[in-house]
Amino acid sequence: MDGIKVLVVDDEARMRKLVKDFLVREDYVVIEASDGEEAINIFYENSDIGLIILDVMMPKMDGFQVLKEIRASSQVPVIMLTAKDSERDELDGFDLGADEFISKPFSPKILMARVEALLRRSGKGQEEEILEMGKIKLDKMAHEVVAGGNRVELSFKEFELLTYFMENRGIALSREKILSAVWDYDYFGDARTIDTHVKKLRSKLGEYGSYIHTIWGMGYKFEVEDAE
Repeated sequence: MDGIKVLVVDDEARMRKLVKDFLVREDYVVIEASDGEEAINIFYENSDIGLIILDVMMPKMDGFQVLKEIRASSQVPVIMLTAKDSERDELDGFDLGADEFISKPFSPKILMARVEALLRRSGKGQEEEILEMGKIKLDKMAHEVVAGGNRVELSFKEFELLTYFMENRGIALSREKILSAVWDYDYFGDARTIDTHVKKLRSKLGEYGSYIHTIWGMGYKFEVEDAE
């Protein structure tokens, strides 16, 4: 992970310093922004940012506005920080394309574990491999999905979720197993994180979203009918 550039966005200087100190200790390059507008400007000036740690509650532009602006042009991994214990915030953030959500106060060690896990998964697809099932074609190396001949824009987590489904075609996958494999850490929450991502993924895949079957009371299964 040496030299990876991380943008830390928080209006609290003490919080930025805490996060920066832990990142620098692990050889990350850290850029700081104290509000949403500054974050957007820095993001557009630095095309090599590898990950963003983004606070929700900020002046000028809140974290959701910043995330929406970033997602219009980039799928860079984003971890959002919130002082609220709000399920609505998390659902809204995931819907906009956030990859992780951590509530304040948090353990810096846990944050670092999430950062490293997310970056490992974002670099996972360096091998040249293409998955093609039914009318969906997924190119790991290019990080590209085509469904029915049309390119589909997916967030990082949506891409990883679809990859996992396609790699496990025909296998019934519990929500716990999906969380462990795709989120790559022990998740102490409920299944709505997965359900929110699946709903968004199905919507983006259009008619081919039907390949993702719900197994009531358990989880999901990716399956393509032989006729297709």
